[in-house]
Amino acid sequence: MVDLETRELEYFVAVAEELHFGHAAARLSIAQPALSKTIQRVESRLGVQLLVRSSRRVSLTPAGEALLHHGRHALNAVSAAARSARRAGDVQAQLRLVIKPGGDANLLSGILAAYAGQPDARRVDVLFGGATDRADYLRDGRADVALLYAPFDDLTGLESETLFVEGRVAILPLGHRLASRGELRMADLEHETLPRWKGVSDGGTGPEIVDVAQMTQMIMLGRTIAILPRSSVEPVHPGLVYKPVVDAAPSRLVVAWSQLDQRPLVASFVAAAVAASRSQSQSQSESESESASGQGPGLPVR
Repeated sequence: MVDLETRELEYFVAVAEELHFGHAAARLSIAQPALSKTIQRVESRLGVQLLVRSSRRVSLTPAGEALLHHGRHALNAVSAAARSARRAGDVQAQLRLVIKPGGDANLLSGILAAYAGQPDARRVDVLFGGATDRADYLRDGRADVALLYAPFDDLTGLESETLFVEGRVAILPLGHRLASRGELRMADLEHETLPRWKGVSDGGTGPEIVDVAQMTQMIMLGRTIAILPRSSVEPVHPGLVYKPVVDAAPSRLVVAWSQLDQRPLVASFVAAAVAASRSQSQSQSESESESASGQGPGLPVR
């Protein structure tokens, strides 16, 4: 026996997010009495109280918090399943790739070229997500594949293949006490203020930011510093200082997709992405070897 219908779960999530029956009813385009009866019916069927109601406010019980957390994932899964079913039946469907602007470690052109050479290649629709929401594009079916940074992005419920591994750099204002150092260690940054990325629960204690542009401004004002993958801060900003953090955990650029998505067109794109990244890495290593032996120009060092 199914304890909850999708519609009932959608109603509960709306009330739990709004914490107001009137606002939730308007959001769902239903009458408030009908919504209240549905929530009461759900509580009765589950045998637990989900909401604490008073004349002034609505709040969640621990059981309600749990249902909200898992309910969101369940609704996303239902939505993703429906989208995947429709797309699986559409032989002309495009492949949707979500990235953040500049978040491809200069691999995107090579990946798209490699995928275009696949016999089953589709047109790739490139979507631009924010700093922290790209994994959600995969979970709710808005995108088929994504370029994400681990461990920064949450890969729960996703499959992934590593494309590129790199170190991290500390981004400092020009007048910072560490700006003259050649390299840094995490201990040097122990008491520094780090930004809080919107949507990330375990961030720093500094100002909340949503993108690199806001981060850059806050660093220049001396409100925070940041520690990011080296490739994600190119091109460098002339008003900031970039120092390698030699003992920071490495960052991995990965191509990711939903664990529930086993379609051949996704597997084909992933294979092309892995092959392109390996080819580019090999070419770069050969170029650096030639530079070290005096046979060719070296890469610029900042």
